Amino acid sequence: MDIRQLKYFVVIVDCGSLSKAAEQLCVAQPSLSQQVAGLEAELKVTLLLRSHQGVQPTEAGRALYLRARDVLRQMAQIPLAVHVNGTESGQVAIGLPTSVAVVFALPMFEYVRRHYPGIRLQIVEGMSGYLAELMANGRLDMAILFRESETRGVSVHPLFEENLFVFGQIDGVGPAQDVTLRQLANVPMVLPSAANGLRVLIERAFARAGVDPDIVADVDSLPTMLAIARQGEVVTIVSSDAFGRDTADQHLIHRLVNPEISRPVGLCVPNALPTSAASLAIQKVVTQLVAELIESGIWSGVLPRNDAGTV
Repeated sequence: MDIRQLKYFVVIVDCGSLSKAAEQLCVAQPSLSQQVAGLEAELKVTLLLRSHQGVQPTEAGRALYLRARDVLRQMAQIPLAVHVNGTESGQVAIGLPTSVAVVFALPMFEYVRRHYPGIRLQIVEGMSGYLAELMANGRLDMAILFRESETRGVSVHPLFEENLFVFGQIDGVGPAQDVTLRQLANVPMVLPSAANGLRVLIERAFARAGVDPDIVADVDSLPTMLAIARQGEVVTIVSSDAFGRDTADQHLIHRLVNPEISRPVGLCVPNALPTSAASLAIQKVVTQLVAELIESGIWSGVLPRNDAGTV
């Protein structure tokens, strides 16, 4: 096998389709199929399952995909390592939930650009479940996720605890006033879908309070939830960092009390593969920069963890 075959295979799995991969690679589809057949013949295993919906990797194909991505990433880092001698260099992919990215993405980019010019950041923004899946598939070096305990193959470094806030207009509640769960009993809400960790956390809190939430739509997009709530007919529940530095919506933000709902946030790093010097540097940047932003008051509505320190 060669690097070209590995690159082709990774693109095929990422696209989920031979035709889409062929278009992206500017390679004829029959030629692409021959490359896969050559890999399967050499490894003596079936790598892809084909159907009308596209292609999916087999267990053997998934194992090859993870290894191939690692090889390609190391190959991509060679030019940077040669030209930036004696400093951390290479590409580092980090996942940020949208609510975290609002506050953290720009300061992190500016810091890395200034202090680690040899490191090329790849910032992937999305819902936490999607980011966890990307990390499990080897497509992220690390991700900030809403968890505090380690799981198999993933180390977690605690960063902070964030409180949840109600966003929107509520009858009988003035601008920026505190809101209790019982005051939300008959208020229409839009929340993330049932598979989202935030939704699970909110529903458990409502159940403990003996209140039935009036959920009228499932929306797996933070900007869309906020946009819907701005219209005044429904509310949503999000973290304080979801609003960033924009003060235009301050009158719609209500602190949730009796009870408060909070969730832990941690830096999650896969521990199954070797960690590069560049990845270690970004891990340190994340922990130090988060602490600085919280201490300075730029990142408000969150509490630093007592066990949070340097990586």
